[in-house]
Amino acid sequence: MIADVDSAAGGNLPSLIEAAVSGGVTVVQLRSKRQSTRAFCDLARDVIRILKPRRIPLIINDRIDVALACGADGVHLGQQDLLLTDARRILGPSGIIGISVNTIEEARDAENGGADYLGVGPLFPTSSKSRLRPILGLEGLRRIRKQVRLPLLAIGGISTDNAAAVRRAGADGVAVISALISAPDIAGAAAELAVGPEKL
Repeated sequence: MIADVDSAAGGNLPSLIEAAVSGGVTVVQLRSKRQSTRAFCDLARDVIRILKPRRIPLIINDRIDVALACGADGVHLGQQDLLLTDARRILGPSGIIGISVNTIEEARDAENGGADYLGVGPLFPTSSKSRLRPILGLEGLRRIRKQVRLPLLAIGGISTDNAAAVRRAGADGVAVISALISAPDIAGAAAELAVGPEKL
């Protein structure tokens, strides 16, 4: 699950996350583009209090400083964020580092550089980002799957209607925002999105 502050539209994000994990979410990535650093850290600590007793990892989007300050399990980085080598030096060998990729070359570079998993996308059109990289589709996911061994988490336009097909195309899990946060029954939607041994 990608728990995005803006997508929550003023809702109680920790409560939404708690509902999602009760439905089967196994990893939470926390994303906040507009909050102050202090507010982001406070939110992350609230989320950790929910996740830690359940042994569910918290990954912080972009902000390695926030990840370190709040004691999160790792960080997820885009292609324009902190270099993977620098992030590994800061987090150490035990920190989880995920990298967003859109091409085979990016996927190979991230794997060779020591990433722990890859966020592959966007698979389908999505409204969660204003500037999208090329849409990969299922075939693009299959091509990347053939080239790397790391766990692949597919993102972008994934819903209960296509999650199973995404899993069959090679994803180890799915990362969703609106499919959970906007669902009338978040726990139920999380259970429906469970398409294999890994579900996000």
